[in-house]
Amino acid sequence: MTELLRCEGLWIEGRPPGGRFQPIVKNVSFAVSRGEVVALIGESGSGKTTTSLATLGYARPGCRIAGGEVLLNGTDVLSLDSRARRRLRGNKVAYVAQSAAAAFNPSLTIEQQVVESATIHRLMPRSQARRRAVELYRKLDLPEPETLGARYPHQVSGGQLQRLMAAMAMASTPELLVLDEPTTALDVTTQIEVLTVFKDIIRTHGTAAIYVTHDLAVVAQIADRIMVMLEGEIVERGATEQIVHRPAHAYTKTLMAAVRLAPRDQDQAISGSDGDEPSEDASVVSVEHLSAGYGRARRDLVLRDVSIAVPRGQTVGIIGESGCGKSTLARVISGLLPPVSGRVLHHDRPLPGRVKDRERESLRRIQLVFQMPDVAINPRQRVRDVLGRPLEFFLGTGEASRRERIAELLEMVELPPEFESRFPAELSGGQKQRVNLARALGPEPEVILCDEVTSSLDTVVGAAIIDLLRHLQKRLGVTYLFISHDLSMVASFADRIVVLYAGQVAEQGPTADVLSPPHHPYTRLLLASVPELRTGWLEEVMHTREARSGISRAVQVSAQGCSFFERCPLAIEGLCEREPPPIRVRPGGHLIACHRTLHELDTGDTTH
Repeated sequence: MTELLRCEGLWIEGRPPGGRFQPIVKNVSFAVSRGEVVALIGESGSGKTTTSLATLGYARPGCRIAGGEVLLNGTDVLSLDSRARRRLRGNKVAYVAQSAAAAFNPSLTIEQQVVESATIHRLMPRSQARRRAVELYRKLDLPEPETLGARYPHQVSGGQLQRLMAAMAMASTPELLVLDEPTTALDVTTQIEVLTVFKDIIRTHGTAAIYVTHDLAVVAQIADRIMVMLEGEIVERGATEQIVHRPAHAYTKTLMAAVRLAPRDQDQAISGSDGDEPSEDASVVSVEHLSAGYGRARRDLVLRDVSIAVPRGQTVGIIGESGCGKSTLARVISGLLPPVSGRVLHHDRPLPGRVKDRERESLRRIQLVFQMPDVAINPRQRVRDVLGRPLEFFLGTGEASRRERIAELLEMVELPPEFESRFPAELSGGQKQRVNLARALGPEPEVILCDEVTSSLDTVVGAAIIDLLRHLQKRLGVTYLFISHDLSMVASFADRIVVLYAGQVAEQGPTADVLSPPHHPYTRLLLASVPELRTGWLEEVMHTREARSGISRAVQVSAQGCSFFERCPLAIEGLCEREPPPIRVRPGGHLIACHRTLHELDTGDTTH
């Protein structure tokens, strides 16, 4: 393979507020060839993103590139003036950021932003750039590709926005792709489709790629080589097969051990063996026959007739693909989105639909941790202001007590006390998410709605956050509604699981029961799509029955029948598309909405 990029002796320094410059990337050297994917892995703050950004000749605010070379086709990117670097970016080199929400301009349509680089660099006429964009929308399995470009960023889900950012980067067919956690916000089925598209583009166009991630199972599917970073240095490098299966460095072994958390012990989870469903009286929060939507008069329903109970002191996991209604459910419960119909109950007491109509004490007791900290945290406020405001608003905490509580909160989420003086731009994605979590913990809530709280964290820190949430639950009796597309994370943490598809409950019940057959066919698809930490898994899974029938097809909301009909390998023609599925009931409150019998779902035998 022909070498495209070479970094030699790269040194990058950062300066904390009021301090001196200190090295954060130390003497890093590596090369990337055409058609090759080199992965940078390591914990949050290890220097992965800082290193990858240097290949564009860019350093974050508060940082500077102090030494070394970045040679792209033999040209030192670091020696170019600002105009030459602008000609390079979005043309020869493209970047897919970790947070799409922070990268898109909310006042411009999606089309304006996706075709921007191709038209600015005069790579093609605008009409051709539009056709190219629509083609990429289709490849990335985005809904309504012909009209999607007319929407604004806030009118699509977080997972869809992340795919749109990938489309923006690939629109100009760059020579080098810098992929910074490009599948972090994606559900497992969409992740498979996007990874397949990346591999196809890299192979077809001979594009080189640097893939920054903390998801090692994803790395095993796409990377040719892996470099492991720790405190700004490369501590191990090698072929993917060797790093995944035969790591040498102790730190690499720690990363590999944290990839998949062990399922929750049976004695920790709600037992479904006694045949008793959790008492409705024990529910701290519940929703009954809830429907909610957006658009004019909120007619575009995202949730339809959803009923869920969250027992006191326990964790209910909500899983499903992007756009299925997970985040919408959290917004309705928190009062940010009024329901179209149905109601939200807190200790069996109906809550007003709008947050402005709720009592302050109700607001304190139910806190929401947003999925994307970049849009949830004011970029002009220091961390102490972000954390201090809810303490003052809900608890009336004085200045002295407030500073003490802020230090306590930072310690709880494993951030140094000096971070209180930093601005969000001075934090990594994982650090911002921990500030996001600390803000919700501040008012001492009874219920925390966790919307993808670990999606931007590396595996080691993500596991630590889960341990923290468990500890708080045990100590304070706090209740969690835990929304995630990471099924292994939900399996390790949740007492009960609710599976949403197209805004409806496909399955719900105790975790051990939902994760063991019989499954709803959609649950089976989700479980089959969880990446395994071994090379070659992606190619294998694309040939399974679940993948052939479900992965490459978009969600279609049906006015009648079962919405999963078009993607279901067990669909019964003439029935499933016409009649709503009955609820199959198993012991322990395990419910499955499907026309197939429990025996058929368990064995896959559909011959009778």
